Amino acid sequence: MASDDKIRVIIVDDIAETRENIRKLLQFESDVEVVGVARTGREAIDLAKEVKPDVALMDINMPDMDGIAATEQIQRVLPYVQIIILSVQSDSNYMRRAMLAGARDFLTKPPTIDELNSAIRRAGARAHEERAKTGAPSTSQPAKPGVMAPVAAPLSTLGSVITVFSPKGGVGCTTLATNLAVSLHSEDTRVVLVDGNLQFGDVAVFLNEQSKFSIADLAPRVAELDPEIVDSVLIKHAQSGIKVLAAPVKPEYADNITGDQFGKVLLYLRQMFSYVIVDTVSAMNDTTVNAIDASDLIVLVANQDIPSIKSARLFMDVADAFGIERKRILFVMNKFDKRVGVTPEKVGETLKQDVAAIIPLEERVIVSINRGVPYILVDKARPISKSILSLTEVIRQRLTELEGLEQPVAKLRKKK
Repeated sequence: MASDDKIRVIIVDDIAETRENIRKLLQFESDVEVVGVARTGREAIDLAKEVKPDVALMDINMPDMDGIAATEQIQRVLPYVQIIILSVQSDSNYMRRAMLAGARDFLTKPPTIDELNSAIRRAGARAHEERAKTGAPSTSQPAKPGVMAPVAAPLSTLGSVITVFSPKGGVGCTTLATNLAVSLHSEDTRVVLVDGNLQFGDVAVFLNEQSKFSIADLAPRVAELDPEIVDSVLIKHAQSGIKVLAAPVKPEYADNITGDQFGKVLLYLRQMFSYVIVDTVSAMNDTTVNAIDASDLIVLVANQDIPSIKSARLFMDVADAFGIERKRILFVMNKFDKRVGVTPEKVGETLKQDVAAIIPLEERVIVSINRGVPYILVDKARPISKSILSLTEVIRQRLTELEGLEQPVAKLRKKK
């Protein structure tokens, strides 16, 4: 194979054994050439400028400069270089920071040879495309003295992940999530609705849609997603225009999806959509925890019954214990009935949390559900529809207020 066609790789890690193990894994790949190794982030920057690789395998934790900071600097001067982050910590905070810095992929150490080769070949193909677009010199041609490398294009604004959750079942999370997704969607703010109830999710049914594809088709391929793959799996709701990522068609398929994969899918979707709305199961399982960890906002839903309020209070205790900012939780009272003596003010006092929205009880909601038509599409003048529109504005305003704060909202998962 001609040297110009090979994928030129540098390995950056402060542990010599790790560098050597990766080099050995790649030495038998005829289309991959390791052109240098570096021990620190600063060495990586100098090495990248010197050898102009296609791909950099970058560790996160290094003594002088971490891999994310090094990624940002390499991307500024060599935007065609594709960075693959390697880390022993597979949490969404690291993944989000890596993507914001410009990383192409994120692999958990130690990667398998198949994972590594697949990621390198995807990144290498992208690097060759970017070189051609930007007019960057090929690897066989040294850069001309005094000619600056093209500046990296700014990252597009990432969308917001909003998780709709209740620790008590039957409070109307799916109804709220579907109507909220429709309300937030427009030509300028595209929405994808994700079913996080992997065993018995009903989001597609609530929209009178069905598909043979689901989250089960994306999760195992999370390391190789691209917009075309994702779009081929999503359902387009004809009436509203929102996209839907459905739950698996059979409950047993959920066993093949890990919480970590689910979280990574959400992080990818926020690159494609303005809003990622996640409907969750009423349990703090691995999928729900990963959704919360990836979220910008949590919409906590409760009814007026005491068990629902008690469960909401317990969740708020958990949120406080794990340092979730109260501003990132919007408490919504659903199915509100004025005839019941439990008022929103009393519930807010119990939870020590303001009520962001009150969704009134509407008996005809069941008709909307059975027809598979969100009520926000039927009559926007009804009180229940107006309450959704009001919640939509609260969400937009709160996200604006939270801009610039550290992501994600929580760190509920144990670090490895």
